[in-house]
Amino acid sequence: MAMKLHCFGESGNAYKAALTLVLADAEWEPVFVDFFNGATRTPEFRALNVMGEVPVLEDGDLILTQSGVIQDYISSKTGKLGGKSAAERRDILRWMFFDNHKVSGVAGPLRFNMNFLPEEKRNADVNAYMAARLAGALKIMETQLADTKWLAGEDLTIADIACAGYLFYPENFTFDRADYPHIDRWLDAIAAQPGWKHPYDLMQRALT
Repeated sequence: MAMKLHCFGESGNAYKAALTLVLADAEWEPVFVDFFNGATRTPEFRALNVMGEVPVLEDGDLILTQSGVIQDYISSKTGKLGGKSAAERRDILRWMFFDNHKVSGVAGPLRFNMNFLPEEKRNADVNAYMAARLAGALKIMETQLADTKWLAGEDLTIADIACAGYLFYPENFTFDRADYPHIDRWLDAIAAQPGWKHPYDLMQRALT
């Protein structure tokens, strides 16, 4: 039975889970969540995920939420994208926690504020603060990728997919690949993986 991923195209966190499923060659199908029309606030969705967020993964009777947990589960289930040793696994987790706090945890709300909030509700000071924080995190990734092909280990892992979760999106959130040549090379290497798709080709968009 195929796993089901509740998702929508604009969600970078859902993209992390969807791309992990694809690159791990897992059998899955997307379930569209109409986020901008309040789908995650319904009692039915809150019964599925009390946190009211995507992604949500269903694998038979098992329900998982939070992109990092879902990525870890897919990696463990398929034996792919999870490193080759306990030491690599710890390094993968290190970068995934870094992503949650410093990369996606900032890029996600910054992109939302700059593109999906009504203009009259956008706060330039808040966005400038988040942009500075994001730039600092990206500089750390740029430094790491100057010395290594991937963030953790010798091969692509869920750490790379996590940290790249928002970086393929076309909307402006102050990230310019030209400013980060090593990140640019790394993103190209991810996109060169068999089966890779852009988030808007992998999941249905909620806004058209």
